[in-house]
Amino acid sequence: MARHGFIHDKLDIKFLILYIMARVAAPIDFHALTDLTMCDDGVDYFEFAEAVSELVETGHLTLEDGLYAITDKGRANGAACESSLPYTVKQKCTVRLAKVNGILRRNAQVRSSVEDRPEGGSVVKMELDDDKGNLFTLQLFCGTREQAQRMAQGFQEEPERVYHDVIAALLDWEKNR
Repeated sequence: MARHGFIHDKLDIKFLILYIMARVAAPIDFHALTDLTMCDDGVDYFEFAEAVSELVETGHLTLEDGLYAITDKGRANGAACESSLPYTVKQKCTVRLAKVNGILRRNAQVRSSVEDRPEGGSVVKMELDDDKGNLFTLQLFCGTREQAQRMAQGFQEEPERVYHDVIAALLDWEKNR
């Protein structure tokens, strides 16, 4: 069956994968890599899956805990070959990468964790960073793990609101002293 699109064989797919992986903000899972790579109608899923596996085998990509990352070897070889990718394919990748990278950066800047205490209860730790470092860290004791998990989830969904509410409460407290 004839393929429509600019990508025509497994080697092109490998170049595309390396192009994408050199520009992604953090390691990604197979599903995200698939979504990013399927930007051209010429990409065949089965050849794509084989290409990813081969890039891991040859040391161009690593696979740890279900996440793929590019190696120095992959970055160097990808840079040498990226000029062979059509401009329109690169443009489509740029649009898709902007969305994914935004999500990856936000996930890296907003963190929460729950730890059970040996004496009972749990501790929830919530952290918010910006590009320059940590803005906010809050650690609270919770009577139950479920309560701590609800707090962690609420913080993950609206970290800016939590940050601003804490700042407002502290400034309001200082004003009413």
